[in-house]
Amino acid sequence: MTKLSFLVVPLILNIFLVVSAQAQLEELAEESFIEDNALDLFGASSPWKIMRPEWTGQDEENFSRFVTHIGDSISKGLCATVSDCFKNPQVNPYASTDPQGLRLFADCADFPYFVRGYFAWRNQLPFGYVSSLEPIQNPTGEPTKDIRYSQFGNVVKGRHSVVPKKPRLGRPRYPNAIEIFNDSLPGRISSGTFRVSYSGMDADGLYSDFYPVRVTRDAIRPGTVLYDPNGHIAIIYKITKDGRVYYIDAHPDNSLTTGLYNSRFMRSYPGHGAGFKNWRPLRLVDATWGGDDSGYYGGRLIGAKDAQLPMYSTEQYYGTSANPDWRQAQFQFQGQTLDYYVWVRNRLADGPLVENPIDDVKIMAMEICKSVQERSVAVQVAVDAGIHLQEHPFRLPNNIYGASGDWETYATPARDARLKMAFKELRDYVEEALQHHRAHDGKVDYRGANLAADMLAAYQQTSSSCRISYKNSGGQSVSMNLEQARARIYDVSFDPYHCPELRWGAKGNELNTCADDATKRAWYDREKWLRFQHERDTNAYHGYTLDELTGPRPGAGVPAGQDLDIVAFLTKNK
Repeated sequence: MTKLSFLVVPLILNIFLVVSAQAQLEELAEESFIEDNALDLFGASSPWKIMRPEWTGQDEENFSRFVTHIGDSISKGLCATVSDCFKNPQVNPYASTDPQGLRLFADCADFPYFVRGYFAWRNQLPFGYVSSLEPIQNPTGEPTKDIRYSQFGNVVKGRHSVVPKKPRLGRPRYPNAIEIFNDSLPGRISSGTFRVSYSGMDADGLYSDFYPVRVTRDAIRPGTVLYDPNGHIAIIYKITKDGRVYYIDAHPDNSLTTGLYNSRFMRSYPGHGAGFKNWRPLRLVDATWGGDDSGYYGGRLIGAKDAQLPMYSTEQYYGTSANPDWRQAQFQFQGQTLDYYVWVRNRLADGPLVENPIDDVKIMAMEICKSVQERSVAVQVAVDAGIHLQEHPFRLPNNIYGASGDWETYATPARDARLKMAFKELRDYVEEALQHHRAHDGKVDYRGANLAADMLAAYQQTSSSCRISYKNSGGQSVSMNLEQARARIYDVSFDPYHCPELRWGAKGNELNTCADDATKRAWYDREKWLRFQHERDTNAYHGYTLDELTGPRPGAGVPAGQDLDIVAFLTKNK
């Protein structure tokens, strides 16, 4: 080697090291201190390119259509799990080009992020998400035990932006989509991610993924997210002309179902961020365009400010008169003060809403029928897993509505509570419809001779056509209709350690095939206080032993169920 070579080689090496170090410094400078740099999600196996720095109005419309098609497909029975839906080209237009290794699995919290992120990835759009949270401090100093049910809501403490990095040599370093969907999102997202205060959550770096919206047809659309502060999340896929809102929800067993929005999605303290939420628009700034093959790289994502969002509104929290006490909020429509859920339907109706009670009874009963049928599938999943054959745990989870392990996957307390609330809503609806009809206030459209008799006939017709079945411990099919399911609603066990017969409230000869021992039967008897309860109090303690569960406890159980007997009420009022 020549003397010149000895001089040139170190010089080239030094230049390379300086350039590399400078590139690393620039890369770090781009990522602010709030970015979650612990997430190493870059790889070439499934590159996430960005070809447009922000979502356009057309992108949002296409996303809405994508969500609508998934919801319609689930409702029609084309698919019933995340995996089935996203692998089916009839449901997912991108299915045939998905890479190997993509784990198509999501629970109710993950699913809205999965759908939004998947659409962004396949359309080469920006995406980011909250990666860490902190509960808002309780004034008493009492620590938050579970961030999913924090008393005053949460604040954002970290975010992750899915943005290609500047190239060190050659091409940009692209985020690995498979790693994001398989590991990062499921590991970072929980129902607590939605329990973020609406106030002050649009800071330059620590902004929330969602914002509360006006209750109007142009603001609430397919893709809008619904957050129930009891720990359940859904994504809207359809709004009908008469103001009914239909949603998709996912479950811990990866199943997907559809439902009808109603009082099951409760109002709560505004800091919880409950109700209707839209995705906060994101924009990639300070990025470099690398050409049609590379797309954008570098830069940072910024979220739109609340003041920049024309559909931003807190009216669902404080009412149309902006009452500072959310509990006293009033919801007025055309000069009348309405129940919140009636107000929502009126606001979302395409034109004046005049209820047709006969059609409404059929629609509501059919939706309940579908929910009970979906419960049958969920119970069978637990039976197939053999959970009912295991010994019953010594005590219940501290929170039966938000636990972990087999209980979280296979128990149905939240699902069963929503069913009870749906039956109660139908029972209340027929009573209110009769009151409006007798008052001649113009709120119902009925021109027959006997409204109670016609609503009863509509319910019984729907009930008779609704077939619900389960397999007992002997493998035999047991069938019932909707009214028979309603009659045993307070007897159906949410506890996955019970035999399938008890999971369906069997009595008499139907119970003979159940092999549960005396301990499990005692658990079933003492859990009745919890089965009677409609409201899901996620702050209540449920971790009782069998000896301790001798009656209702504070927030955990009530002495008796409510009147859900639609047939008896309508028969009496014919």
